[in-house]
Amino acid sequence: MSSANDEDDIPKLSAATLALLGDFYSEREENKQQFEDLKAQNEDERLQTPLSMTLFTEDWNASQFWYSDETAVLLAEQLLRDSTKETRIAVVSAPSVFIQLKNILSVRPVIQHPQISLFEFDERFRIFKEFVRYDFQSPITLPGNFKGAFDRILCDPPFLSADCQTKAALTVRWLSRAGADEAQIIVCTGERMGDLIHKLYRGVKTTSFRPKHWQDRLSNDFRCYANFEGEVWRWTVQVEHHRMPGQAGDLRIEAAR
Repeated sequence: MSSANDEDDIPKLSAATLALLGDFYSEREENKQQFEDLKAQNEDERLQTPLSMTLFTEDWNASQFWYSDETAVLLAEQLLRDSTKETRIAVVSAPSVFIQLKNILSVRPVIQHPQISLFEFDERFRIFKEFVRYDFQSPITLPGNFKGAFDRILCDPPFLSADCQTKAALTVRWLSRAGADEAQIIVCTGERMGDLIHKLYRGVKTTSFRPKHWQDRLSNDFRCYANFEGEVWRWTVQVEHHRMPGQAGDLRIEAAR
């Protein structure tokens, strides 16, 4: 039998703490139900409500920083430009662009939908039938039917390291359709990776478009690289001026072509 002293030793939570715990569990249950609703909604090509990244909390330890809606929509529109039902689109490690692809396609006749695939490590996105589990550490450990199958590919390597960028480029090369009409490639990554990107991807150049992240949470300068120009971006050129007296280094001026 416990004594009164034993009961006094049991920690007691304050009313405020209990209220916070209640809110936490309530929010968790709400998110769980929203995921179930989202899974059911995904079975229908015509979404009842627009999809949002707010259900998918960023994991900064996994280098997850979602694009702003404006950036994600712009990139999705570039992937869809002049697409047909025969077009195959791959989104590699950029789920916020995939979400906007789904939103845009939901208002198009199903017969006009291109085939899209999301190559992603985060298992939360498995609720979408287009999900293909992808780990950049095993860049071509993917279903064989995807090799050389895609007309348009967008890739945002998760880490700003030469190892990650090189392995992601190997994935893109493996997925890309070969031939006279080669795949359109978009790579979004840190500006300091630019020289490496130019070496890893044939024909890919720096564009005038600068991707933005949600609430500007990423401090690294980001750039968009592509092997094609369009209405929303042009390739940029760098004009180097010789060092002037008193200058510490060369002056570089960047401008759209």
